[in-house]
Amino acid sequence: MTIEELKESGAIIFECIGGSRAYGLQTPTSDTDIRGVFILPKEKFYSLDYIGQINNETNDIAYYELRKFIELCAKNNPNILEMLNVPEDCILYKHPLFDEIKKKYFLSKLCKNTFANYAFTQIKKARGLNKKIVNPVDKERKDIEDFCMILEGKKSIPLKEYVTKNSLETQFCGLAKIPNMKNCFNLFYNESLKYQGIARENANEVCTSSIPKEEEPIAMLYCNLEGYSSYCKKYKEYWSWVAKRNDERYKNNISHDKNYDAKNMMHTFRLLHIAEDIAKNNNITVRVSPSEREYLFKIKNAMFEYDDLVKEAEEIRDQLEALYEVSALPEKPNLSLVNELLVDIRNKFYNQV
Repeated sequence: MTIEELKESGAIIFECIGGSRAYGLQTPTSDTDIRGVFILPKEKFYSLDYIGQINNETNDIAYYELRKFIELCAKNNPNILEMLNVPEDCILYKHPLFDEIKKKYFLSKLCKNTFANYAFTQIKKARGLNKKIVNPVDKERKDIEDFCMILEGKKSIPLKEYVTKNSLETQFCGLAKIPNMKNCFNLFYNESLKYQGIARENANEVCTSSIPKEEEPIAMLYCNLEGYSSYCKKYKEYWSWVAKRNDERYKNNISHDKNYDAKNMMHTFRLLHIAEDIAKNNNITVRVSPSEREYLFKIKNAMFEYDDLVKEAEEIRDQLEALYEVSALPEKPNLSLVNELLVDIRNKFYNQV
């Protein structure tokens, strides 16, 4: 089922604007995130064709089937719980049945961990950007031969340097494993024999050749296979990130010269503050106050050092431990009541259509 088919089906019971526009943290270039809840038509729900979520490729638009939505609420998922208290001006459509899904059924001490843990994943994401900025990977991809070294006297030199210095052609090289020496090979050279060379194009390891007994090796070669494997993983991750990154956001981050993703850090503190509000007031405040907005934008504009922000976030997390210890919130949602709610809403929806 596509988003267009879902909209035409009449199955949507709730639709709202989420993300930065709901939080009150939007800028002129902010995307508009759409979130919603739908109830599968009866024949699909009872068939093998159950669909739990429908979203677009970028996940800017996402709709959750009632069962999955309730299940995520019961797990105190931060993004999903926020949908129960979005500002009125962000609600695009609400079926009367959706009003029966109240946050009192779900808020529990689980929020201490779900919100805080999610917040700290944002810190890791921010740190991840730091690593990518500081350690870019060249676009020209290395090959397995770049991870081969030749033992020359008491030192090692790169294979490519060795063959250049000795005017050798790699296609006339042959390798034979050295027993009991991991990733070590005897290197042979003969222009008249059909050796396999060092490695085939885009190969993940060097190739060995059939070597006549009378042939003598000219050197010993070591291939750092683990290093090459690690490099390939980093190369793929880096250039995949480059392809998918929001260039405007990236340029904004590196222009601050703080080398971390300031937007991720901003959301860290937003989430921690919501967790605090839940513990103190049994409430989810989605839209931030003007004073908090000002503070969060200072974080987004990288006006603080990364280490100072991490220290402050850790202090807030420690405070949450104390707040939730004395909170009147239940340890976890009453799943029996939640299940009754789910069944009741679904039956009412099916009986009215």
